[in-house]
Amino acid sequence: MLPSDEEQHRPVLPMEVLNALAVCEEGVYADLTFGRGGHARMILDRLAAAGRLLVMDRDPAALTAAYSLADSDARVTVLEGAFSSFSERLAGLGLTGCLRGCLLDIGVSSPQLDDARRGFSFRQDGPLDMRMDPTQGQSAAAWLARAPEEEIVRVLFEYGEERYARRIARAICLRRNEEPIESTRQLSAVVAKAKPRHEKGKDPATRSFQAIRIHVNEELDQLRACLETLPEQLSAGGRLAVISFHSLEDRIVKRFIREQMRGPELPVGLPVRESDWRPRLRAIGRAQKASVVEVAVNPRARSAVLRVAERPA
Repeated sequence: MLPSDEEQHRPVLPMEVLNALAVCEEGVYADLTFGRGGHARMILDRLAAAGRLLVMDRDPAALTAAYSLADSDARVTVLEGAFSSFSERLAGLGLTGCLRGCLLDIGVSSPQLDDARRGFSFRQDGPLDMRMDPTQGQSAAAWLARAPEEEIVRVLFEYGEERYARRIARAICLRRNEEPIESTRQLSAVVAKAKPRHEKGKDPATRSFQAIRIHVNEELDQLRACLETLPEQLSAGGRLAVISFHSLEDRIVKRFIREQMRGPELPVGLPVRESDWRPRLRAIGRAQKASVVEVAVNPRARSAVLRVAERPA
């Protein structure tokens, strides 16, 4: 049984996000992963008529929902594309350095997982696509059809932390020599058969699907590129809130915030004093996770981690 629309679109860590952003009524805010607008609508509820919300996504279905919201609310501006291009788009609007808050809710959304036609889920059979924007780049099926075995090994190991990456990659290459791997069910079966042991309570294809999705969408590169430009887009006291769902993303976010606080590592003996460095960000509190109560009503929140940083005044 599929989740209801309310369950599909329920934002994770809702109050934690609102508290993290410390929404000012007349501020300019950005939700760079609009999805179906759960967080965006919560931010709008706290904005006055003079406030403004920029929403961004590269998924066509998400953009349809975003434009529908913008049609009914003049405070909303829709930006199309990957969030790595956000700073450039912000400059085009003349809003560089004007954000009071910015939100990133990284990864695949529940509606994407629940739509078999998108090819994100191993639980439903569908075309093996996995692209956030189906009009851009190559699908998972196209990549698996041509990728060298060693490249598949690297992707599965680095992005899925899959201990059986080599066995799975070999099995994929053998199967594609017999027939094209074009559906999620085909890939899931190949992975399951190749793994000698399965993690308790986890589908054997989980890590492989995650890894291939991250690779096809260049998710970690997009995240790094976006984060690097965001501090300059925040006004003094502006907040950055990032929700991640697995350790690879969270490590990138955690390391980035730490680096913005400490500054660059400079060669020993370079005549630069610590006092000469002005931090681009400072961490606000510790990483936050969903409560037991929230996880009970929204299981997707189970692995969510929220990190918050602020641009010093």
